Amino acid sequence: MHPGRWFLPLLLATSSWLVQAETGESAVPVPATLDEAHAQRARADALRAEAETRYKAEQNECYRKFLVTDCLAAARKRYTATIAEARRIDEPARHFEREAKRQEAEAEDAQRLVDHQKREAEQEESAKRYRAEQQARAAERERKLADKARQAEEGRQRAAAEQAKRQARIEKRANEQARREAKRAAEGKPVAGESGRPPAASGN
Repeated sequence: MHPGRWFLPLLLATSSWLVQAETGESAVPVPATLDEAHAQRARADALRAEAETRYKAEQNECYRKFLVTDCLAAARKRYTATIAEARRIDEPARHFEREAKRQEAEAEDAQRLVDHQKREAEQEESAKRYRAEQQARAAERERKLADKARQAEEGRQRAAAEQAKRQARIEKRANEQARREAKRAAEGKPVAGESGRPPAASGN
């Protein structure tokens, strides 16, 4: 996560440090990024470490002087002032880091919620697509079965129609043959299938 994104909200959150510092000798440095906050806290730590080292050295030097008490008091005063300055530098940076971590945690929580909602939406969409595909497959199966049934029925109907046509042709030929034979019989002509010779005379 880029540290610069915390600039505006954290600058507002740490403005109280700047207001307080303006009443002193110099403004309290307010970091604008996490990198600046880390660097500022490192400066404060170095300042404290330097104060500790210098204070111990000054204490040892004071014990060699005649006015030990005054020397130690002056060294202590300088030490206290340096520690206070280190704290003054460290506090806004520490506050910035806390605020940055809080906002980062809130952003991560919000992102997790968004991701969770996105996953749920994707799962729901996937389930809808699956149901739609299943319904489409079932409809396709039903359509194919209906097509087969229709084709079978059409085949039966065509076969029945062909059979009826053949039967009609057979009956037509039979009727025509019957009419021709009836006509020939009426005209005294031999009917098809007869020899056409007159019947033989009796022996009596």
